[in-house]
Amino acid sequence: MDGNGRWAKKRMLPRIKGHEQGSQSVISAIRSCKKFGIKYLTLYAFSVENWARPKDEISGLMNLLIRFIKKYEKELHANKVRLRVLGRMEDMPEDVQVALNKVIEDTSCYTEYNLNLALSYGGRTEIVSACTKISRKVLSGALKPEDINENNFADNLYLPDIPDPDLMIRTSGEMRISNFLLWQLSYAEFYITDVLWPDFREKEFYKALLEYSNRDRRFGKVQSEQ
Repeated sequence: MDGNGRWAKKRMLPRIKGHEQGSQSVISAIRSCKKFGIKYLTLYAFSVENWARPKDEISGLMNLLIRFIKKYEKELHANKVRLRVLGRMEDMPEDVQVALNKVIEDTSCYTEYNLNLALSYGGRTEIVSACTKISRKVLSGALKPEDINENNFADNLYLPDIPDPDLMIRTSGEMRISNFLLWQLSYAEFYITDVLWPDFREKEFYKALLEYSNRDRRFGKVQSEQ
């Protein structure tokens, strides 16, 4: 969800104003997913690298996250959206963890729609974490090294029951993965748009879905001739 800072800078506003406007695009994306029948939405909200940002910006983001959760909790329930977090949530401030855990627990019964927030997340960190878990299983005798495969490796990722993404949307024209879902994005389609995240609303979401619908997804196979 790139472009919050640039959106604010263009308007000579503090960066936090861009993040606040970006939070409205989050709600728009959630509503669009329900409208278009998309069951899983994963948002890269805060990376492990983001901890290196100025302390006042981090503090503002954490406060915004708490306000966002409390403000839209009722909407998640009304639309039966399950909230989950992937990443090192233990890195988050205690008040953020408390707010998140409450909604995570209260929405855990929903199965139709899923909102996954990547917080203190890094794709490399996730893979290392999975390797650590597997190593412990091998040391305990619960798993033989020769039995390690893609399936049981994936079982040790943060949210192993979530299907791999079909589509990754990258706003503000960025052309890199930025350490996001490195394992899971193997066969995802990428959609790059110059639109800044605070301006990415339902119309832009629909454009991404329309282009995705015209992609030929072969998953490494040769297209059969008709």
